[in-house]
Amino acid sequence: MKQNAPPVEEAEDWLTTYADAITLLMAFFVMLLTFAEFDVPAYQEAAAAIANNIGEGEKDAKSDSQTLKIDVEDVVFEMQADQVVDVKLDKKGVVIDLAGGAFFQPGNAQLNEAAIPVLDKIAQMIKEEKFKLFNIEVEGHSDPSPISNEMFPSNWELSSARASTVVRFFGAAGIQYEKMKAVGFAETRPKVPNFDQQGAPIPENQQTNRRISIRVYPMNIEERQKFNVKVDLKSMLKDVQKNTDQSKSTSP
Repeated sequence: MKQNAPPVEEAEDWLTTYADAITLLMAFFVMLLTFAEFDVPAYQEAAAAIANNIGEGEKDAKSDSQTLKIDVEDVVFEMQADQVVDVKLDKKGVVIDLAGGAFFQPGNAQLNEAAIPVLDKIAQMIKEEKFKLFNIEVEGHSDPSPISNEMFPSNWELSSARASTVVRFFGAAGIQYEKMKAVGFAETRPKVPNFDQQGAPIPENQQTNRRISIRVYPMNIEERQKFNVKVDLKSMLKDVQKNTDQSKSTSP
């Protein structure tokens, strides 16, 4: 009597490859999530690079931060202000450094007339719709040279006042105050050393350190939610006030 051949067991080697692929995908998405929570510009750049490589989106996709940096650089160059405005990217977003001596009168927080068109151009770019959900932090910096007058007892007051002047300028240009911040650092955060190894002042370095830094970077998810709530509430209050004024004007 002919005996049936024993059943052949199916090879399951493919499961190992499948498991490896799933593990790699999980690690990849964990990495993206980490970027999204802690380093938004890096996440945007990674997403843009992935889009280019796998064919999703435009071939020359750029992050919003990169786009803003390029746009500001172009305007600054066209206005021949590249000697007094420095634009770069850091781990959070765009940093626009304004030379203090070119934008402000010595020892006070009043803008120079010649600097206003440059600052206005920057404001018009920052308030574009694609940058609506970006934070704007304006930092005032000084050199160690002491200042003491009736208005500014120290560099802390001067640097804070200059930062506030830029914030108020941006607000008047139509940028929401809800996403802006002004802070003064005096001489505590120099870009370059103020003194040489013998302790002698370095005038060109001190000139570099007298600056206003405008930091523009994407909001995280929590900041976006809070900002949208503030904007919606402000809009609602404005509508209520408008209706109230109309009612008063039409009442006998």
